[in-house]
Amino acid sequence: MVIVISHAWTKDDAEHAEAYMRFSEGFAQFFDDHPGFIRRILVRGQEDRTHFMNLRFFDTVDSYTECTQRDGYVAYTEGMYEHLRPYDGYPREFVDIVMDTGPGEFVRP
Repeated sequence: MVIVISHAWTKDDAEHAEAYMRFSEGFAQFFDDHPGFIRRILVRGQEDRTHFMNLRFFDTVDSYTECTQRDGYVAYTEGMYEHLRPYDGYPREFVDIVMDTGPGEFVRP
């Protein structure tokens, strides 16, 4: 399993942040029925309320890459970007789970 983590900073912590969260909800259309998709979590910073991290769990990097090539994906992300501060590059990283602790184990849906 791979986790794709994307970082985003909205233009403010109110109107643009709310719009980004709404766009993120609608973004599920590209993931929910895609082979290899496991789950997606959007988290928000407590200290910097404009900072969001989108965690997408896939079985492989290739599954994620295929998902990003679906019709309408790029156009949808462009709408989301209207609510973000401009920054260079695309702050995204691919990570592996090396330890999973807690009262229960992670169960793949």
